[in-house]
Order: sequence, then structure tokens, then C-alpha cells
Amino acid sequence: MSFISDIKGWVGALTELGLMLIALGVVTGLLVGANTPFIGNVTANIVGFVKDLGSNGLVGLIALGFILWLFSNRKVA
Repeated sequence: MSFISDIKGWVGALTELGLMLIALGVVTGLLVGANTPFIGNVTANIVGFVKDLGSNGLVGLIALGFILWLFSNRKVA
């Protein structure tokens, strides 16, 4: 079972890294401008994602609830 714990640790660490990179992209996008080199337009991508979820009605709402549930049950290692 140690193998599964190791995989869980790696997945958790990669998720944390991804969330930190998204936060970095949003902050640099706000400070520097929309098309930050090597990062792109993160805020426009997030806004587009939310619009896509919103245009799908109930399915989008269920998907958003599932995504929020996934991230709310995280434990920082």
C-alpha cells in the first residue's frame, strides 16, 4: 500500500503546483498585461471556461459543483 500512498503524494503535489501556476498566471496577467510571455492569457481562459459552464445550464452547474467538491476535499501535505 506504500506504492498507492506514494502515487497519492505525487498527484497531490502536482495539483498544488498546478494551482500555484494558475494563481501566478492570474497575478502576472493583472500586473503585466493580457499576453504575458510563456504564460498567455490565463484570465481570458478562466472567463471562457466559466462562460462555457454557464451556457450549459444544469450540466454546467453540476460540473462546477463537482470541480469545487474535488478541490474542497484537498489536504495540504
